[in-house]
Amino acid sequence: MEILRFENITKRYGNNTVLDNVSLSINAGEVFSLLGPSGCGKTTLLRICGGFDSPDCGRVILDGVDITNMPANKRDVRTVFQNYALFPHMTIWENIAFGLKATGVDAKTIREEVPKYLELVQLAGFENRKPAQLSGGQRQRVAIARALVNKPKVLLLDEPLAALDLKLRQRMLIELDTIHDDVGITFIFVTHDQQEAMSISDHIAVLQAGKVEQIGTPQELYEAPRSSFVAAFIGDTNFLEGHVRKVDKDYCELEIEDFPAVRLYNDKKVHVDQKLHVSIRPEKFMISHNKPEKTNENTNLLQGKVEEAIYLGAHTRYWVRVGDWRISVVKQHFGYALDERRIKWGDDVWLKFEADTAYMLDSYTEDDEKLLALPDL
Repeated sequence: MEILRFENITKRYGNNTVLDNVSLSINAGEVFSLLGPSGCGKTTLLRICGGFDSPDCGRVILDGVDITNMPANKRDVRTVFQNYALFPHMTIWENIAFGLKATGVDAKTIREEVPKYLELVQLAGFENRKPAQLSGGQRQRVAIARALVNKPKVLLLDEPLAALDLKLRQRMLIELDTIHDDVGITFIFVTHDQQEAMSISDHIAVLQAGKVEQIGTPQELYEAPRSSFVAAFIGDTNFLEGHVRKVDKDYCELEIEDFPAVRLYNDKKVHVDQKLHVSIRPEKFMISHNKPEKTNENTNLLQGKVEEAIYLGAHTRYWVRVGDWRISVVKQHFGYALDERRIKWGDDVWLKFEADTAYMLDSYTEDDEKLLALPDL
């Protein structure tokens, strides 16, 4: 059931259009992420939802009520900011109780509610400390407890993990997910980190230059990106470009300059001579020294030379030259023997991928390839 809806939101600062006619809806109880690079408009959209900014055009509907022009303190929405915004002179108890006092809740209820939320964020026993006496992860949990204690319909999280180191971010993601499961309210999570969004979200809206590129589940965005921007921004990928040479029932054959022709699943119902851009994820390839057998008539086999190999523990990433194209390949280490014959720099190798694992793009922009200049290892 829908809890929040943005309708045709536009926001400009001078001649700069930060949000351009953005519309999306968010279901009750889900974790919904706004994902995109710096300057894409995601934080501005969050601030409009929280009442800290107003749109030039459009409406914000919360649980059927138009809150577009409602003051921030009157909205049933709370925000956890990137810097946590805790009161340094107050104890943890006082910080969490602040929102309840501000809304006129009686002292007895405050004494009952604050311990519940200290327990929820695993900070029972820390109530008399000041924020400066806590770690970054603990301060974040205080900020979450302070926001949740008022039982809002929606919790807004603006890059809440940005100030934490990698290990702590990974742990806090799990804790955030657990807290969400416990309280069951809607979380809107703003981040530029794809892995954060993918690991915690039910749905993600990918924004670029003030517009929504695509909305979907993490699986839909990764496996079926509509544009080259989404394909490149969500993880890593390989782009191929060519013309359709043949269409055969549910499959087609793509002719690519200085590259072997490849078979693809024809999910877009393309026609002969149509120009086509395709995304293939690195892990969809199998790499081997010896020529593998074809699984079926839609198996693609490519021969190339390893230009780079980087061992990364759980997997090895290869860059393989095939004709004039450089293909990124990931090989998972399901088992690893130190004395086995490893694929290394300069080796001649075979790549294998199935037609169904490539995905045809609706739109492609050469600028989006810049996102692949430094591949995510």
